[in-house]
Amino acid sequence: MTAVLLMVVFGLATVAMLIVAVTSLAWMVDSWRTPYALGQMPFPEPDEPRLSFSLLVPARHEEAVLRDTVRRLLSQDHPDFEVIVIVGDDDDGTAAVARELSWEDPRVRVVVDDGVPKNKPKAVNRALVHCTKRIVGVFDAEDEVAPDLLRHVDACFRAQRAHVVQGGVQLMNYRSSWWSLRNTLEYFFWFSSRLHFHARNGFIPLGGNTVFVRTDLLQLVGGWDTECLAEDCELGIRLSVAGAKVAVAYSPALATREETPPTLAGLLKQRTRWNQGYLQVFKRGEWRRLPTRGKRMMARYLLAMPFMQAFSGLMVPISLVTILLFRAPMPFVLLTYLPMAATLATLSIEVIGLAEFNRMFGLRVRIRDYLKLVAGAIPYQLLLATAALRATAREMRGERGWEKTEHVGAHRDEPVLEGSMP
Repeated sequence: MTAVLLMVVFGLATVAMLIVAVTSLAWMVDSWRTPYALGQMPFPEPDEPRLSFSLLVPARHEEAVLRDTVRRLLSQDHPDFEVIVIVGDDDDGTAAVARELSWEDPRVRVVVDDGVPKNKPKAVNRALVHCTKRIVGVFDAEDEVAPDLLRHVDACFRAQRAHVVQGGVQLMNYRSSWWSLRNTLEYFFWFSSRLHFHARNGFIPLGGNTVFVRTDLLQLVGGWDTECLAEDCELGIRLSVAGAKVAVAYSPALATREETPPTLAGLLKQRTRWNQGYLQVFKRGEWRRLPTRGKRMMARYLLAMPFMQAFSGLMVPISLVTILLFRAPMPFVLLTYLPMAATLATLSIEVIGLAEFNRMFGLRVRIRDYLKLVAGAIPYQLLLATAALRATAREMRGERGWEKTEHVGAHRDEPVLEGSMP
């Protein structure tokens, strides 16, 4: 009886793992499937600019990286934009840098956030009332932004008749640590493929930066949710419910460049915050107002995905041990191998993706990079599982403090495509 029960439990777990693995694999390669899908990726060619932009840069304890970020934003070749830097009233160092920038260039304005407690959605909401342009864009304090990005975004809004444009974001310093490589590839597949799938299907969790929204629409929906730890995802859901047209574009030369968290603890905290935010969005149930059953099912699955991935990550080593030690009928043993086959297929796609990433960004991949990618697969899944479990525990305890990600500018030492950055 115990053996039968164990087989039933592992059978159900195997099916769940297989679904997660196959779905993740399909989303990873969505933009590679057909010429039509590949055509979704690039921005349209720019023409004469017609829109105007308010660029928000929330910055908290970012004096080490803020100056370079704002100066690169000011190098945009678009004729009509402003940069609004939001600093905390308790952050004298960052505020001093922001004020120096505003003295140097009248296009820079400083907004002070005196709210308590401090977090990113509160900061950008504080700045929203000061936006004077037609489009609001959000950037992080360490971002490297291509000088012609706004011209392409301007053209994309008009060509797609979009309410929202989501540009690409790409981590660059993948050789900094073993986890940086896998973190970098996650971003590569997310922005170059997966978000295109979600936008095409009318339900999209927006990225945290390089996202542009019509100012009037953003004000109409009340801006960002100040209590949510995944305010970008939450905003994307509300806009999806409202029927907003979201255009997603990804071009390597126009991707905003960022860095991976510098420490393993920092990455764990970042993923905990994201997962807890997804859990909050799931619990609030705004996604239930989506117009079709298919979209609601997709939303439910997407918001639960981090926790299903965590379960799968924990089950992989357990399954390996069980396969070796537990005697079971041959059909059951073959069934338990199916998620492993999908996982190996995913790893193969990641190897191809690493080569493609290096080709697209003008970098040279090394044999040791491939070895590090393969060796880090299971440890990285265990880290993601730990983050999901930690997020669940924090949410159950009512702990919703913002665990900020440290920025040190590691991505600014990486080579870039010729002509893509100043």
